[in-house]
Amino acid sequence: MDIRKVLVADAVDKACVDLLKENSIEVDCKYKLPKQQLIEEITNYDGIIVRSDTKVSAEVIEAGSNLKVIGRAGAGVDNIDINAASAKNILVLNTPGGNAISACELTCALITNLARNVYPGAESLKQGKWDRKLYTGHELYGKTLAVIGLGRIGKEVAIRMQSWGMKTIGFDPIVSAEEAATFNVAYMDLEQIWPLADYITVHTPLIPQTRNLINKKVFDTCKKGVRVINVARGGIISEEDLLNALKDGKCGGAGLDVYEQEPPTNPITLEVIKHPKVVATPHLGASTGEAQIRVAVEVAEQFIALTGKSKIYTSVTGVVNQAVYKNLNLKLN
Repeated sequence: MDIRKVLVADAVDKACVDLLKENSIEVDCKYKLPKQQLIEEITNYDGIIVRSDTKVSAEVIEAGSNLKVIGRAGAGVDNIDINAASAKNILVLNTPGGNAISACELTCALITNLARNVYPGAESLKQGKWDRKLYTGHELYGKTLAVIGLGRIGKEVAIRMQSWGMKTIGFDPIVSAEEAATFNVAYMDLEQIWPLADYITVHTPLIPQTRNLINKKVFDTCKKGVRVINVARGGIISEEDLLNALKDGKCGGAGLDVYEQEPPTNPITLEVIKHPKVVATPHLGASTGEAQIRVAVEVAEQFIALTGKSKIYTSVTGVVNQAVYKNLNLKLN
């Protein structure tokens, strides 16, 4: 694939730019361009690299007369119109493993925060109070953690929380019960999972099948006081149903890093965030120095591999639209 010039449209670690330039790819960094300006600029580039801020819409893709590849420095690709890209035979890549450890560790931190009231206890103490009884928590040992989505992040979360003595159960439509058993997760259908879970953590993409996956019906089926964690994508947990479940005690707490709208302005979302039983963070799942370097390097390596000019970088591991990749391989070979 002939990739000569790449637009980096969101701030990524400089390791990405340096690696591309070292391999004779020209790079321009123009961050957070308005939609119309991006449409005008994209005609000049063979590839574009984004994080989550820039929306690579159908209009942007249509304007990309030379566009061959779209790279996402991270896992989620809901800001890229995959269908529009595929229709033009444009390859879409991501770096699904690059932020797995960081997202996993934040998930585990939220679980332990919810169990021991770390955040409200700390805030209370800063206000000069000494409310030990008010913030009595519970042990995680012996509790059941349901992991919905047993890919890289879900698997790592399960392994770590097992070390706390949690029982782990889970579901993933593309992971077998045998594979889940290799990392000590008891595979069950969702209907079996809900009544058993003390904690539910979701690690799925946001697709039609997972939108509002955790909803009123689920809260009604779960144990009273179940706690939920979302470090994946906003919209997997219905925020309106979560708010109602928090108010009536069906949900005992929530750890949230992602929201249906970001930054959140919806009154329901804001009320959820301010609820005393919620620990909320501003989409920090991949916000570690290590993850940012990792995803930046991984997306650059894949761009370089696509050129076919490197003996070092030869693997393209994050293909999102596989059919396009197969078509391109036929042409390249």
